[in-house]
Amino acid sequence: MSDSDIDTILSRRGALLGAAAIAAGSMAAVSSSNALATPAPPSLPPATSEVSPFIARIPQVQLDDLKRRLAATRWPDREQVSDWSQGVPLERLRSLVTYWEKQYDWRRGERQLNSFPQFRTNIDGLGIHFLHVRSKHENALPIILTHGWPGSIFEFLKVIGPLTNPTAYGGKAEDAFHVVIPSLPGFGFSDKPIEKGWNLPRIARAWATLMKRLGYDRWVAQGGDWGAGVTTWLAQQRAVGLAAVHLNLPIMFPPPVEGTPNSEEKESIAQLIAFDKTLSGYAKIQATRPQTLGYALTDSPVGQAAWIYEKFGDWTDSKHDPESVLTREEMLNNISLYWLTSTATSSARLYSESFYTDFSTQKLDLPVAVSVFPGELYRPLKPWAERIYPQLYYWNEVSKGGHFAAFEQPGIFVAELRQAFHKLR
Repeated sequence: MSDSDIDTILSRRGALLGAAAIAAGSMAAVSSSNALATPAPPSLPPATSEVSPFIARIPQVQLDDLKRRLAATRWPDREQVSDWSQGVPLERLRSLVTYWEKQYDWRRGERQLNSFPQFRTNIDGLGIHFLHVRSKHENALPIILTHGWPGSIFEFLKVIGPLTNPTAYGGKAEDAFHVVIPSLPGFGFSDKPIEKGWNLPRIARAWATLMKRLGYDRWVAQGGDWGAGVTTWLAQQRAVGLAAVHLNLPIMFPPPVEGTPNSEEKESIAQLIAFDKTLSGYAKIQATRPQTLGYALTDSPVGQAAWIYEKFGDWTDSKHDPESVLTREEMLNNISLYWLTSTATSSARLYSESFYTDFSTQKLDLPVAVSVFPGELYRPLKPWAERIYPQLYYWNEVSKGGHFAAFEQPGIFVAELRQAFHKLR
């Protein structure tokens, strides 16, 4: 074999080895990429006009991905103040996230959720997820409870037992409710709208359809936050079968002031102005740029946690110590639901649909009950309510609790619903 032949063979061998190395590197890169690939959110079963049972089950690969992301968090600098005025303090969030990564177990929350009957049904082209718990008491009053943002169906789990089975919780059989708790479109295990148009009036129509589909011809509705918006529109539309509504955030924006405000009115108006000036940035971003915000919150579980945990700090009746009224498990169940269903963007879009158009003062010609919690975003006033709710038949200001009324103070919340709807039975 000549020197030129040897050179040719070595050259070819080098080329082959190089190609093999490139191929191996590519395979390693693909393997590495797959290992770090973001798992898709759980696929929801197609919804039809039938009411189909549903069980929540998040794939383990998503939970593993969450732990990986939490461990790889890149943290910002510490805040420059000693309070929450610049947002969630760094050490408060670090502590919550450490618990989320190392101690929190989504499966416990999932089991709690699955301990109640859940369903999905298609209404107006969208799959709606809901809990439906019927009371054993024959004359129970059907009620639909609607959550808001950044809440979820988890807000109401502690009140289901006392509402449906009052005799086991210090109540009477005549206090019983059949309870329906839907997930808003774009939230939790409801479908995400792919086109504009799912605003508060449309959601209210969907809820009326849901109650009819479940066989209820006389029922009541309750809500706070966006839930108050949906409930208000149910009353505005005089939904068939709706007998009365209960609000823990009566919508009075702008306040129905007549003449020169008195001192009490000025105080409430000042609260609304302060909220708009210092605490409403989240709403304006979600109302105008939900897509841009969604990139960050969908990619970072810590970002998603901070976005929601801040509201638990600001809006609970806790002086910015939300762990004093809600457990970490409870808050993380709610936060994890947003993260695991990838609904940061779709839930924010409700603000762009309705915040500046449908979430405003309306006169309601239907029986209205109101419970005022002292830690609410502002203090609504009874004279204002009487001007826009001519059939206001129940008004009570309770001793404690904030924006997340059923979540924070389930006992007070249940007592308020029992009293508010007693006359309608």
